Amino acid sequence: MGKQRQIRQSLMYVVENGTPTLSSFSAWTLDHLNDVAFQSIRGLAQMAGVNANTVTRLSRELGYDGFESFRQDVREMIQTSPPLYGDRAEALRNKSGAAIWDEALSSSWSNVEGLFQSDALSTLDSCVTPLLQARSVLSVGVRSCYGVAHYFSYVGGMAFDNFMPVPSMPGAIIDQVAKVGPDDIVMAITYEHYSTEVVRACQVAREAGARVLALTDSYQSPIAVGAWKVLRLPMAGPQLMPSLTTAFITVELLLAAMTAKDQKAAQRIAGFEHSIMSHGGYMQK
Repeated sequence: MGKQRQIRQSLMYVVENGTPTLSSFSAWTLDHLNDVAFQSIRGLAQMAGVNANTVTRLSRELGYDGFESFRQDVREMIQTSPPLYGDRAEALRNKSGAAIWDEALSSSWSNVEGLFQSDALSTLDSCVTPLLQARSVLSVGVRSCYGVAHYFSYVGGMAFDNFMPVPSMPGAIIDQVAKVGPDDIVMAITYEHYSTEVVRACQVAREAGARVLALTDSYQSPIAVGAWKVLRLPMAGPQLMPSLTTAFITVELLLAAMTAKDQKAAQRIAGFEHSIMSHGGYMQK
């Protein structure tokens, strides 16, 4: 919260002490930080009804060398601030479809770039062989994250013998995780607000000696603490909830890399596909 407070205090200082033009634009910026994070100088100036030079002047007035460094700090602030879903929905009010599309596209590109800017690729690669060699691989996610956990479990179950069905019944998460041990891996996904069921499942898994692969929004996340591996997911965007684009990309890449290393994966997938077809599960041409 320190960076958020500092940025807001600096903007308020300009509101109270800046020139009329900068004061007005600074006040507007305080109410449109999401737009600052993902708009270009020209786009932001057009939205605010100011000259593009005013955007640069405000950035420098705040102590930055230009708009890009200011935008990056605002973007990081938004990504690390607690996501209040009601506030996210309120921020969409009165925005045009075009503005939402532009912001969503810009943030999605930024999220994907951020996912691979650090050591994420090497972390992903280090997970592949242990996942293939684990006695069992469990996926845990609830509410909006259930879809990611289910995808990893379902597609992984097509290709590999050690993937367990994702828990779905009430109480099934703890029932399943209570059986794990040092030879098992639990892939868990949650973001702020962190789901109690997922946090508790990771605690149970760690106590049993299982390895936890945490997909989450922060290295300070409760499922990241004590985890075997952590993949931090950039999740910014104008959507009603934090974007899960990078989460799906992550599990897709893991499954693809595992398939490339497993000599029998393609055969298993072909067998699964044939079985579904023979029972009429897929429409025939």
